[in-house]
Amino acid sequence: MSRQGLRRLFGDPLNAVLSLGVLAAALVCLPPLVRWGLVNAVFQPDPAACEAAQGQGACWGVVAEKARSIVLGRYPAEALWRPALAAGLIAASWLVASFSRLSGGRLAAVLALPPLAALPILGGGFAGLEAVPTELWGGLPLTLLLTAAGMAGALPLGIAVAYGRRSRLPVLRGILTGYVELARGIPLVAALFVASFLLPLFFPDGMALDMLWRVLIAIVLFAAAYLSEIIRGGLQAVPPGQLDAAAALGFTPWQAQRHVVLPQVLGAVAPSLANSAIALFKDTSLVTIVSLYELTGSLGLALAGDAQWRPFYLEAWIFLAAIYWAGCTLLARLSRQLEQGRPRLRSDRSGG
Repeated sequence: MSRQGLRRLFGDPLNAVLSLGVLAAALVCLPPLVRWGLVNAVFQPDPAACEAAQGQGACWGVVAEKARSIVLGRYPAEALWRPALAAGLIAASWLVASFSRLSGGRLAAVLALPPLAALPILGGGFAGLEAVPTELWGGLPLTLLLTAAGMAGALPLGIAVAYGRRSRLPVLRGILTGYVELARGIPLVAALFVASFLLPLFFPDGMALDMLWRVLIAIVLFAAAYLSEIIRGGLQAVPPGQLDAAAALGFTPWQAQRHVVLPQVLGAVAPSLANSAIALFKDTSLVTIVSLYELTGSLGLALAGDAQWRPFYLEAWIFLAAIYWAGCTLLARLSRQLEQGRPRLRSDRSGG
């Protein structure tokens, strides 16, 4: 390899040292991991073989044995096609949005309609489908539902709050500022506890919302506070000349915001929006504390009561980590699509 090629590969001496250090660490760590995860691993759901290989090889048999319980939760066994369909609809919408150039209303429909369709599919009670209480919903369908429905509700609310905080009405600005600061000043765990145990006190007897709906309200309000600040930052970056140009072209103030300002803002803050969606996707694991068993909760239920498979939590958690990684990768890909498909903010000097 030429000197120029080596320089392009390793950069300056410091980068070369760091690169060689990483390569050395990989050479030391990878062979034992390969032996543990592949060569000496047990892939069949055989507890005796897993016990014999413990410490020498992974027991992927626990995944083969418990995958249904982890992924689909406690949903009735005779109707497992319903949570599988619900999760498939939401995951397919993320795939379509991540690899197709959609924008505007079509993108909103692709992302918002599947969680709306998943609710009746999981709940049942119509067209011959047996009603299933939300206490039995869990696993991947619940994780995807909370993430998709939470973002679908939080984004428009966050946009409204961001515009409200730019209002000329001081009372409105003060109320919305107080809401944002309160939501950002408490952890999501506290918001879930308030929604679960305090919110029912405001309803008459016998009219309290279901636990799932209370949790979803808390997630939407909590996420909307963070999204509003992201949107507000994007709005402040729009040059005044954008609105002047829109007014000169005959746009009303609403049309200027809808067709000129907001598309540029959403494109500019797409990475931050995706970061919030990824954080929410992982934070749904906190709903276990209020007895809604999403992916992590379903894993605990699947293994805690089975003495044979209980020692193999590590392999099950690796399986769970792969699912979360796939979901986060899709959301990151979706943000790149939004960023590429939206018009960029322009300065006044560049034609704004």
